[in-house]
Amino acid sequence: MKHTTLRGTIRYTSNKPERLGQERGREYWIATTQADGNFVLHAHCEIDDEPNVIRDVTLALDHEGYPIDCSVRLTVGDKFEGTGLMRMAPTYAECETFNRRDGRITQRIDVPERIRWLGCHPISTDSICLRAYDLSKGPGRQFFPNMMVTSPDHRGATGPMLFALGFGLEFVGREHISVAAGSFNALHFRYVDSAGQLPVEHPPYDVWCTEDEYIFLKGAVGGYMQTYYELTELVRNS
Repeated sequence: MKHTTLRGTIRYTSNKPERLGQERGREYWIATTQADGNFVLHAHCEIDDEPNVIRDVTLALDHEGYPIDCSVRLTVGDKFEGTGLMRMAPTYAECETFNRRDGRITQRIDVPERIRWLGCHPISTDSICLRAYDLSKGPGRQFFPNMMVTSPDHRGATGPMLFALGFGLEFVGREHISVAAGSFNALHFRYVDSAGQLPVEHPPYDVWCTEDEYIFLKGAVGGYMQTYYELTELVRNS
């Protein structure tokens, strides 16, 4: 076999005092690195908090970590919300989607450079995005103006559509951590500098991932959200 495949499970819990440790969702993902270097991730996400969200995503990246294409299907409040396909070209991004509120939508957005990342809201992809950070420059902050997301909603519960934005990544440092799936040498990052980029500013978000493959290990969102995410299972099929 010339490809490698990983499979994992992430548990969503609350950090709010009145719900501390209470499970509020889950995610099952499969990631394959193909022989040509392309990376394809499938994720099924469930958020139990009302209105509940079910999200199914397939995201493809090239060997440099740039997005190629992505499909998203959403159910919100037990009702179909939307489904769409996005494709990233060197000079533009395009989307063909249908959602409950707006019906059929076609987007084409010209860009001055390749889109560095497409945020499609599975928690497992929040660590893959961190590959954009240049670790050779050490701890600090780096800003990326050429990003897009499939929904500006913090839970990703609208659309899907293309929404352009920029945000920063802060590399906090290297740590050794333990989660339900095991103990790992980890990289600790923080999402920063998104003020003014979204309809509502996203609360502080810390993410820990593996040093080698950027597998999501754990994450914590502060502010009004007070949520926590942890890898509970990791299986290598290769």
